[in-house]
Amino acid sequence: MDFTPEKISQYAINHSNKEHQLLSDLNRETWANVMNPRMLSGFTQGRFLSMISNMISPQNILEIGTYTGYSALCLAEGLKKGGMLHTLDINEEYAIIAKKYFDKSMYKNNITQYIGNALDIISELNQCFELAFIDADKENYCKYFDLIIDKIKINGYIIADNVLWSGKVLEEVQDKETQALNEYNKKVLKDERIETLLLPIRDGLMISKKIRD
Repeated sequence: MDFTPEKISQYAINHSNKEHQLLSDLNRETWANVMNPRMLSGFTQGRFLSMISNMISPQNILEIGTYTGYSALCLAEGLKKGGMLHTLDINEEYAIIAKKYFDKSMYKNNITQYIGNALDIISELNQCFELAFIDADKENYCKYFDLIIDKIKINGYIIADNVLWSGKVLEEVQDKETQALNEYNKKVLKDERIETLLLPIRDGLMISKKIRD
């Protein structure tokens, strides 16, 4: 879902730096061969994630929800030299595609993939992170936040995708996913450890900066 008129979106793309060819190839393969290609971050969101990562220059990034690897490659563009991106997904088929593109990239030695239940994997990670990106099963967003907030350094960021959920968050009758996203949006707004801004980019990005423990 994109809330911006198509002509405006295209104008914005035309006046932005282009994505790397590898990302373009991954975009094309995902749309041609993978189920639910709308799950791909895509150009505008991908360039936004890259810019945020470059602004922060993180040593460690956590991504919950790899899909085919597009967002991971965008986030990796801002890593410090020797930095690591840890990306989690439960779907092995998606992970195979992602690894193929990771191995083709200049970040092949800076990305660690995990396959399995994210709630279990996150609990076992000992790293601290300057940046985290949540883009997985919506019903667990609040649980993911609770697991990672203490692993985020002061002045680090948590970005959550799809928090507007195609506008369903405004509907009176909501399914479980929509209810979970509304709960997440309210939860982070009330949390005094973070400053929060909801951006209506694509399907909604919640940007939360950790300001205190």
